[in-house]
Amino acid sequence: MQFNVAGPLAALERALHRAMPGYCAFCLGKTAPGKSWCLPCYRELAWHLGGCRVCAEPLGGRTAICRHCREHPPAFDRVQAPLLYRGAVTRLVQDFKFQASPRAGILLCELFVSALGPCDAQALLPVPLHPDRARERGFNQSQWLAERLGSRLQLPVAQALRRVDTPSQRALSRPARFANMDEAFTLLGALPARVAIVDDVVTTGATVNALARAARRAGARRVTIYALARTSLALS
Repeated sequence: MQFNVAGPLAALERALHRAMPGYCAFCLGKTAPGKSWCLPCYRELAWHLGGCRVCAEPLGGRTAICRHCREHPPAFDRVQAPLLYRGAVTRLVQDFKFQASPRAGILLCELFVSALGPCDAQALLPVPLHPDRARERGFNQSQWLAERLGSRLQLPVAQALRRVDTPSQRALSRPARFANMDEAFTLLGALPARVAIVDDVVTTGATVNALARAARRAGARRVTIYALARTSLALS
């Protein structure tokens, strides 16, 4: 196995907390010791309640299995995405993803961990960028998230290779997104039986589904998706 044990980012977190100690990241109100938010702002975030039990597609407050997962079961077992890609969550994710804001990233990690239930994964697997895209952007938000979550959860971080520099998914239909990602990934070594794929936002699930297929070929038997937020297919 080729695992990189995630290094702790506690020093960076302490520095950021010292910069604005005791103030809510959303309203600048007072917080409880050790928290980055006040309780009213925490409660008002776009929490993902209900949805598809497999892909977490929002279903208007209902909990069921969506039509897509019934007709075309994905390669992963479940998506855990505690937030919806709306409002303050959208702004945080965009600051983190496109501006490489460490404060936004740390806050998103803290929010994710606060809502994460028991974790039975044996390793984390970030969604990789193609080497050309990685050189261009200089930052892979999924890798950053996996390293931080690995430090929090005491889990190793495995690595995958993105073999194809796929076109942007934004303008593609759902079937085209899945076809676009076909055979895009390969693993750098074998995986344990239980793996959690880490990404920032899940929309159709095409990217994480392709990586889940590659993870199963590398030995994974149960594949969970850890995502900060979920969009609605109706809005994608």
